[in-house]
Amino acid sequence: MTMSTALLTDHYELTMLQAALRSGAAHRRAVFEVFARHLPGGRRYGVVAGTGRVLDELEDFRFRDEELSYLREKQVVDEPTLAFLADYRFSGDVYGYREGDVYFPASPIMVVEGTFAEAVLLETLTLSILNHDCAIASAASRMTNAAGNRPIIEMGSRRTHEWSAVAAARAAYIAGFASTSNLMAGKIYGVPTAGTAAHAFTLLHDTERAAFEAQIAALGPETTLLIDTYEVPEAVRTAVELAGAKLGAVRIDSGDLAAAAQEVREQLDALGAFNTRIVVTSDLDEYAIAALAAAPVDGYGVGTSLVTGSGVPTAALVYKMVARETSAGVMEPVAKRSVGKPSRGGRKEPYRLFDESGHAETELITTSGPAPEGGVPLLHQLVRDGEVIGREPLGAARERHARTIAGLPQEALHLGRGYAAIATEFA
Repeated sequence: MTMSTALLTDHYELTMLQAALRSGAAHRRAVFEVFARHLPGGRRYGVVAGTGRVLDELEDFRFRDEELSYLREKQVVDEPTLAFLADYRFSGDVYGYREGDVYFPASPIMVVEGTFAEAVLLETLTLSILNHDCAIASAASRMTNAAGNRPIIEMGSRRTHEWSAVAAARAAYIAGFASTSNLMAGKIYGVPTAGTAAHAFTLLHDTERAAFEAQIAALGPETTLLIDTYEVPEAVRTAVELAGAKLGAVRIDSGDLAAAAQEVREQLDALGAFNTRIVVTSDLDEYAIAALAAAPVDGYGVGTSLVTGSGVPTAALVYKMVARETSAGVMEPVAKRSVGKPSRGGRKEPYRLFDESGHAETELITTSGPAPEGGVPLLHQLVRDGEVIGREPLGAARERHARTIAGLPQEALHLGRGYAAIATEFA
């Protein structure tokens, strides 16, 4: 039996439900939208990730005896509300941007339609997944763009919560990372895994030579040897002496990476190891990767900056009701008017418009009327009448992201703080 996700929510969701059941409004139809009022960190675009995880968690959103007993014991809600929760099953519809796509301010990247009681309970779970995964994927996309054709391995598991690490590896793969060090991400999501050895392995052995010999004997000469435990030039000589020209790669994890990579490349070439790759790690982010563009580096390993969103650990997404059924049974737009936090009422349909060169130029959001000429619809049905219908392979999201990034204007790839790469307009 899988674990219920029903208590991965906030207390106030249940108190709102209890009050709405009391007033009789709980069963009115409602529409909620997930969107960002702005792109945090002055970024030019955001990346949609986590949708597949939302669908998985939605199927396990059930209040079973264990959850109901806890709520009763802590007097979180009353008995009529507990009775409602015992039978809770989301029976509405969910629409969303596909994973790997990009989004811009006010883009409704997910739309949840159902009764108020059904839809409001999904707010916290939905936001906790999307805010995390979109932030990670957005940072990862900037890193892969900075890296160009050089692969990046995700290796941040030791810098975050154990399950956040799994989600981060998934999001990073969508955004173009080549592999992850996290085995659970490999098992659950099929993300390619990779890894060789840390400094502890070298320190364990009596000499660096002994450590290299053991690793090559176990993993073959194509392995990646860590060469900065002691003296880098000596490590390179030993590595090539033991593995020969078949040495797969060396890793540098400290110092001036650009200078070290240049020196190591020259030494490898002088020793005849022309095909041995150089991988660099050590607190890299998109800016450090960009700075290494001219260095003879063949790949990167990124940890802390990736799993923390490179300084932007949340996507600033919100979940707001934009339409509701009146007491007369008519759907009407609703919007909050809070100072600094206004929202736009009405159920929306987003489209992407492209210029003559095939690059995206506008995110057009409509609340009524026909689809704009040439506009590509961005919402796809993910859940119909409570049944998940929108799952897709993770590889499809990865391929979509590559295509989508190729279709953005060049300024979207700038790393400096700025405005959204394309405008969001309402019609």
